[in-house]
Parts: sequence; structure tokens; C-alpha cells
Amino acid sequence: MIEENGHKRRLTTTEMLTYLAISIVLNSFANGLAVATNLGSAVWTASAVNLHGILPGSLGTILFVYAIVVQLINVVISWQINWRSVVSNLLFAFLFSYLVQFWTHILVKLQIPQFNVGIRLVLDIVGICGIALATSIYQRVDIMLHPNDEFSYLIRFKFMHGSAAWGQYLSYIIPVVIIIYCFWKTHHLAAVNIGTFFALFCQGPIIGWADQHIFHKLKHRLFLKKSAPTN
Repeated sequence: MIEENGHKRRLTTTEMLTYLAISIVLNSFANGLAVATNLGSAVWTASAVNLHGILPGSLGTILFVYAIVVQLINVVISWQINWRSVVSNLLFAFLFSYLVQFWTHILVKLQIPQFNVGIRLVLDIVGICGIALATSIYQRVDIMLHPNDEFSYLIRFKFMHGSAAWGQYLSYIIPVVIIIYCFWKTHHLAAVNIGTFFALFCQGPIIGWADQHIFHKLKHRLFLKKSAPTN
């Protein structure tokens, strides 16, 4: 929904496609950037990278299968199956998964992993912030969501009274458990570093901030009482 002069209206097709394109490209590029810095990826991506170390298949394939499993969890939480939503979310996940693999390959070729640690740390934080901004955009468009982000979105509005921070914190239980399991299995962690902890504690609040300041006319479909928190 778009809010203009105190009135709300639906997105036009052009607006919807524009916001979606911006968010998908930004999200996949930002994830690829975080992976390429080797200083810690977003929590879900970090867990997928560690699964990649113990499971066959490419990173893109693991990310997509991961999304299918999370989509099933979302159906259980919402107690309904909206096939249009399920199909569109999985299409989003498919595009996202292989775009992350594409951007990671390109950024590694550009030798970002060989940059000095200070530059990589800045790029990593920029990547994590970019993921949060992209998530805020496509959650507000709410036409198609990555299942991982729909998971936090459902928790946010169903159980946490609209708090983006708490929605993110609770949704991270699954990937954190997977990261711990992979470490127990391999005694090695990949894509987990300072950036992962930054994402763990700051990504939710950044999403809440972006809701208010990035494309601020773009509003969530689920309107909350004024007293409800947004971060």
C-alpha cells in the first residue's frame, strides 16, 4: 500500500514490479557481498553456507531447498494454504538463491576476499544493512516474500505485536541451531564472524527503521494500532 496525503491506495503494477526488482537485486547482492567478505553473513545465509559444507549440491540449491522447508513451516503457522502465495514465494526464493550464488561468484572474482580486513568489515556491515533494507521493502510490498522473511513477518505480526526486532530474533532460532549442529559435525564454521553477530542483533531494528525512512510512503498491509512498536 502507498500512503499519500493521508490516504492509502494499492500499488500500481509498475510500482509493484519496481519495488520488487529493487529489493530482490539489493537483497541478493548484499548477501553475496557479505559472503564474499568472509567476515560473517546474514544468519540464514550463514547457516546455508555451513550446510553446504556437509551436504551435496551448490549453495544456490541448498538455499532453495532451505526455502521450501521454511515455506512448509509458514503454512503450519498461518494454518492455511494460499497456493498463489506459496508459488510466488518459492519463485522469489528460486531467483534469490541463484542470484546470491551469482553475485558471490562475481564478487570473489573481483578479489574482495583479498581486501584488507578493515575494508572487508565495512563492506560486510554495508551488506548486512542492505539485506535489512531490502527485506523491509518487499515485506511492505507483500506480493511475494522469501519464505525466510515471511517466517519472521508472521512471527512479527502474529506474536510480537509488530516488533520487527523481536520477529527477527525469534526467527533466528532455526538457523542458529543449524549453525551449532554444523559446527558440532565439522568442528569448523564458515561465513560466521562479526557480521553474523551484527545481523543477529541489529538486522531487526534496521528493518524497523527502514519501514519508517526508506520509501516511507510504502506501508505494510497489516496496519497496527498506533501504540504498537515498529522496531
